[in-house]
Amino acid sequence: MPMQAPEVFDLIVVGAGHAGCEAALAAARLGARVCLVTFNLDHLAALSCNPAVGGLAKGHLVREIDALGGEMALNADRTGIQFRLLNQGKGPAVWSSRAQVDMDLYPRRMRRVCQEQEGLWLLEAEARSLMVKDGRAAGVVTQRGQEIAAKAVLLTTGTFLRGVIHIGLSQYQAGRMGDPPSNALSDQLKELGFNLRRLKTGTTPRLDRRSLDLSRLPRQWGDAQPRAFSFLSRFPPQLPQVCCWVTRTTAATHELIRANLDQAPMYAGRITGTGARYCPSIEDKVVRFADKESHQVFLEPQGLENGLIYPNGIPTSLPLHVQELMVRSLPGCEQAFIARPGYAIEYDMSDPQDLGPDLMSRKLAGLFLAGQINGTSGYEEAAAQGLMAAIGAVRWVRGEEPLALDRSQAYIGVLVDDLVTRGTLEPYRMFTSRAEYRLSLREDNADLRLTALGRELGLVDDRRWAVFGRKRQAIEDAWRLLSEVRLNPTASLNDGLAALGSAPLKRPLSAAELLRRPGMVLKNLLGLHPDLASLDGLGGEVAEQLEIRAHYVGYEEREREQVARFRQREQVRIPRDLDYESLAGLSREVREKLIKVRPANLGQAGRISGVTPAALAVLSLHLHRLAKESQSVEAGVIR
Repeated sequence: MPMQAPEVFDLIVVGAGHAGCEAALAAARLGARVCLVTFNLDHLAALSCNPAVGGLAKGHLVREIDALGGEMALNADRTGIQFRLLNQGKGPAVWSSRAQVDMDLYPRRMRRVCQEQEGLWLLEAEARSLMVKDGRAAGVVTQRGQEIAAKAVLLTTGTFLRGVIHIGLSQYQAGRMGDPPSNALSDQLKELGFNLRRLKTGTTPRLDRRSLDLSRLPRQWGDAQPRAFSFLSRFPPQLPQVCCWVTRTTAATHELIRANLDQAPMYAGRITGTGARYCPSIEDKVVRFADKESHQVFLEPQGLENGLIYPNGIPTSLPLHVQELMVRSLPGCEQAFIARPGYAIEYDMSDPQDLGPDLMSRKLAGLFLAGQINGTSGYEEAAAQGLMAAIGAVRWVRGEEPLALDRSQAYIGVLVDDLVTRGTLEPYRMFTSRAEYRLSLREDNADLRLTALGRELGLVDDRRWAVFGRKRQAIEDAWRLLSEVRLNPTASLNDGLAALGSAPLKRPLSAAELLRRPGMVLKNLLGLHPDLASLDGLGGEVAEQLEIRAHYVGYEEREREQVARFRQREQVRIPRDLDYESLAGLSREVREKLIKVRPANLGQAGRISGVTPAALAVLSLHLHRLAKESQSVEAGVIR
């Protein structure tokens, strides 16, 4: 049967970047009828900056998206050309996956997935304005005057809102290089009372690989045994794997940059937007870290057949002729040909403190925002928001209770809570240090934390649920066995431990307790007791989970106590219409902040900058009184 477009969509998603694609797929998989509107369908899920997915803390987000039934991890696994697990010298809590992906194949596969998704229609058009009816978002109007009605709208506009590209002292309007900006939509948001600010980001020049002498440079290969992002993927990877090369800036590079700072738009006063603190331009690096003699530059292939190299580490907006001299000052790049210049881009963002925990705007009902429009930086942060905003939009359309992951459940919960509670004045990126409960929120256990929730929501299909169920059961069965098997300090057992380089037993231990020893892995235990031989042949992911659980069990128990205290405050709900002006004991500053954020619970109120412990005590006391009054009223009704 042909798929007939509805007269009124459940959801329109504006923008088909990483947030938009994840959102449109999630909403359609939840059974909603979705229209994904974008300037150019050929640029769907484009990798506008670096050809990579994941990285420090970002890998956590990708695996959580996957555990909830999202697409980014699967797409990266299918199109990855180099996989590395970062931070392997540290504990599992901060291990983070990163993949170089083919910049041509990644968007091509994502487009195919979107095109094949039932309930999802793709439309190539500019959404010039929102349709507003009865105080809520009711659809969009395209540049052709086409009115598309919907019950909710989700904006994932990336860097397109009044986007301006800077190369040296030249500038022109664009959403990114090769795409027009979205000015009319930005103007309308301002008219509707949205608090818009300017941010800035940038990217590197792209180099013709044939013009580089890579034979002189150190190579950087991926892991010998690559780790997949998705809990469904089975490796080895499908595509040939490639290496990157490492070069460095030189004294000549730094001298050249300093001599031309007057032509850098940021230093010449041409850019007013705030840039990313943790992804500075090479100009910023040279100025801010003047004591450093050089900076690493990773030369990353953009794809198997692309022919271009992404020099990771030198984002710049210097004039093209200066970029050419700068690049040619790098070892191995003396004859480099720039196929596309680096540039900075300024764009509008909307204050995320104007959003609820489900990412719906408080300025306009039925309007949801996700991605760089909320002040974030990075594909992964955008995709995570897109997924959560889609869930929020579908639940709102259906009249269901909103869903919000809390900070103890997921990095995604930390991301959204940081944005809507604390806001951001600069491009926000995720770090493991932002998560208070990172010992529990590891990459490896994202499926154990979130797959059941994804199933409950309707995002996890039967295949994923079956795979997850087998893994979870295998882990629990094996852990039970490890906890039950007792090892006694016999001569033969201690000889076996000595052969493994481990200290002898002085008292009986369970196999699980022995597995906690530094350097001890599951396969070392198999010959120490006949009952443990049944664990031979467990899958690598299961064995890894058992080893990590053994080493982290004590830390996790302590963290569970902290989480329990955290959730006590999170469970104290605050009425959305609470009259903060009437609360005696609150300063004017605290009242204004509480009114702006409208925290959903006492825990969120406590995380608002400027809300003091004393103010929190006043609020807590008032909520306690409200609860007692409510109980008294209910008791009277019952009697």
